[in-house]
Amino acid sequence: MKKTADKCKHEGRIINVSSRRHKFPYNEGIRFDKINDESGYNSLSAYGQSKLANVLHANELARRLKEENVQITANSLHPGAIATNLFRHYSFLNGLVAALGKHVMKDVHQGAATTCYVALHPDVKGMTGKYYADCNLAETSLQAKDQDLARKLWNFTNNLIDKSTT
Repeated sequence: MKKTADKCKHEGRIINVSSRRHKFPYNEGIRFDKINDESGYNSLSAYGQSKLANVLHANELARRLKEENVQITANSLHPGAIATNLFRHYSFLNGLVAALGKHVMKDVHQGAATTCYVALHPDVKGMTGKYYADCNLAETSLQAKDQDLARKLWNFTNNLIDKSTT
């Protein structure tokens, strides 16, 4: 991406799809010392942790790309609650989403709108390390703004990658 952005003189854009659920991870945010520990596991908190990691990753990547002075932005977003077949293996939930979803959830096209906006809209040019929802800048949690936590996640991830390649 760096070579392409430089060669084409066109901004590259990296987008991490996250969720408002990033505001509700485990209390410590990212459980670095319990990353694969099943004790104390809570599916909603684990999902929140993963979505927090999406936002933190985009923020740290944005910082690093800016430091390198390259024409690439990194942002994260919440696409919204979208009526999809995500619950197709859970007949009750699937039926509920099918019946009520069209009244209270976004359809697939509406759900894609914020991703398309952040990827393509001229108003987002040069914006990096931001979080969007409903095609607008949105507020993140305090943990998502924590630069030290973002760096720690980056380093933790690199260490996991290094271990898996040796």
